[in-house]
Amino acid sequence: MFAPSRHIGTMAKAKRKFVCQQCGTVSSRWQGQCEDCGEWNSIVEEAGETVFSARHDLQNGGRAITLVSLDSAVELPPRTSTGIAEFDRALGGGIVTGSATLIGGDPGIGKSTLLLQAAARIASRGLSVAYISGEEAADQVRLRAQRLGLGNAPVMLASATSVRDILTTLGEGPPPALLIIDSIQTMHSDLIEGAPGTVSQVRASSQELIKFAKQRGTALILVGHVTKDGSIAGPRVLEHMVDTVLAFEGERSHQYRILRAVKNRFGGTDEIGVFAMVAEGLEEVANPSALFLTNRDETVTGATVFPALEGTRPVLVEIQALVVRLSSGATPRRAVVGWDSGRLAMILAVLEARCGLSFSTCEVYLNVAGGYRLSDPAADLAVAAALISAMSERPVPADIVLFGEIALSSEIRPVAHSPLRLREAAKLGFTRAFIPASAADGVKGIAVSGFRTLAGLVDQMLGRG
Repeated sequence: MFAPSRHIGTMAKAKRKFVCQQCGTVSSRWQGQCEDCGEWNSIVEEAGETVFSARHDLQNGGRAITLVSLDSAVELPPRTSTGIAEFDRALGGGIVTGSATLIGGDPGIGKSTLLLQAAARIASRGLSVAYISGEEAADQVRLRAQRLGLGNAPVMLASATSVRDILTTLGEGPPPALLIIDSIQTMHSDLIEGAPGTVSQVRASSQELIKFAKQRGTALILVGHVTKDGSIAGPRVLEHMVDTVLAFEGERSHQYRILRAVKNRFGGTDEIGVFAMVAEGLEEVANPSALFLTNRDETVTGATVFPALEGTRPVLVEIQALVVRLSSGATPRRAVVGWDSGRLAMILAVLEARCGLSFSTCEVYLNVAGGYRLSDPAADLAVAAALISAMSERPVPADIVLFGEIALSSEIRPVAHSPLRLREAAKLGFTRAFIPASAADGVKGIAVSGFRTLAGLVDQMLGRG
């Protein structure tokens, strides 16, 4: 008898695998709760890959690839403007040819409306655009286009969910300049078992669509669903596969929407585009600072203005605080909208431990006006000033802006791009600024007061010393 060659493989039984539909974690058995993300009843059995037991030497038998120098004179891929300046800003200057973009947001936030408007403007310039909807019939999309005044736009429209059908149709002629898939969770590939929306189907469908876009030079935009915590549904690998990830934020009860770049291989991150939802669709907001500032009365307490920085764009927002003293022994509430509740607890602790103010018997409510969400640590000083104003019932003058990061030692630390923040404040009519002492250089048209510690700001506002 001859011994079998070690290069001859044997087919083994397919392994069973269970995949979490929220985070993509793979396990060998079913369980009620995912150990990684903590989600309940999200683990589903999916068909495992057949195991091939052959051992091969991977150093031979492959196809040689071409290596080029980093400084090679290669023409960079061109960008295509969407015709919507705020959309282009979030993308870093426009859509790159052959790129893949993922845009996610809550239901009804305006994702399909924005993409339909962009598709119509690009198509009106003579470029071919294909809009594939897996959630709506073609007539439904056409009705929305007529409501938005885009009924005559030369956009190629179809309703389909099969990736094979889509790519077969698009491969018959010249590839479109832009391909929009709404949404990726409705697509399915017949190469993979499983229902549309499962982790394996989302991954396989995205891979095939992105491969088509890279090979044919088509700009691809995928619409993604989001989970209840606001993150894009499906496997995290989907966000790694695409070139750009955009998050469409905002409350459905508010008029304003923010398009935020979370990842961008062709531009900077943290850029935002601001839109207002009106009857005719989404309108661009050229001066977003005017949206988030209210016409404050000089006698209103607990309101301050903070120059936030989103990428290269400064945006002035109003921070509102309300402090209510309790007469009973009930546990005081801490309610926050638009900011980190943990950071509010830290600011309150510094005010009590370092500045001699007591909030232990007070309910504290903090709100960022206009539905805006802050993540900039430079907002610490404006939040602290709003709390001091609300507690002491002394209003902050309406011509003052504040920014600075507060340390646990009560030190006020400098923040990035102070001149840019101050210039935006001066442009909108503010004449004074309370900022960290180490960054108190100032700009023309605005008087600067620098503070080294939070206690110094408390003394200034309460008239101590």
